[in-house]
Amino acid sequence: MTKLGLIQTRSYDTDQKAISDVAKILKKLGRNETEIVCLPEQWLKNNHISNWDLQFDEFKVIAKDFGMTIIPGAFYETIRGKSSIVSPIIGPKGEFIGKQEKIHPFDYERDNIKPGKEAKIFKTACKFGIVICYDMVFPKVANTLAKKGAQALLSPSRIVRRGIEPWEMYVQVRALENRIPIIAANVENHKFGGNSLIVDLSQNNKIVTTKITKLNGEQGASREFDLKKYETIRKSRFSDSNKFQ
Repeated sequence: MTKLGLIQTRSYDTDQKAISDVAKILKKLGRNETEIVCLPEQWLKNNHISNWDLQFDEFKVIAKDFGMTIIPGAFYETIRGKSSIVSPIIGPKGEFIGKQEKIHPFDYERDNIKPGKEAKIFKTACKFGIVICYDMVFPKVANTLAKKGAQALLSPSRIVRRGIEPWEMYVQVRALENRIPIIAANVENHKFGGNSLIVDLSQNNKIVTTKITKLNGEQGASREFDLKKYETIRKSRFSDSNKFQ
């Protein structure tokens, strides 16, 4: 069994206050033996990170103390004059082990954001991929990660209130079509609609349906997954796909 979790955040006046308060939730999830935790996209007041180690030093300590993998969200990063939106990963030894670039910048982001070119697989408590917000709209991202061996998908997101209904549909459909659990974290405030999702799957007489946990307000939640149970139904689903034009 693998315990996966997420944190739904609210707005804060300063990054320091945000990280301090969220660190308390992370510790609670750590004491509950959560192995991988995902936070939303751009949940800090200043979402442009110039020094990952400095900004998330407290998270690194927590990750090491609890042997936990933390995906602290997705933020702007500028290297040699080119900006990307990236989701870093803090491994269970308290060090950054990699990052996933946002592949599909959304709307105004396209004017100044360099899109990512690779859907990457990371391995700590399990093999997982990261689907950043708008990337969830495009079936190929989740499908590529699943075919590369991902056992779960984590999605740092920032969805406005009017977009919650279609977003929930996208997340559930990606889970169903790839036979994979998805942990999707969102921000909740006056603009962004919360409703962070833990999507599990259940099967009854060959019919697979979603089992959903939704969050309300700023909080953390986690669930245990038997990830091996998905492998058979995922293999079967992919084998049913025929070539066509």
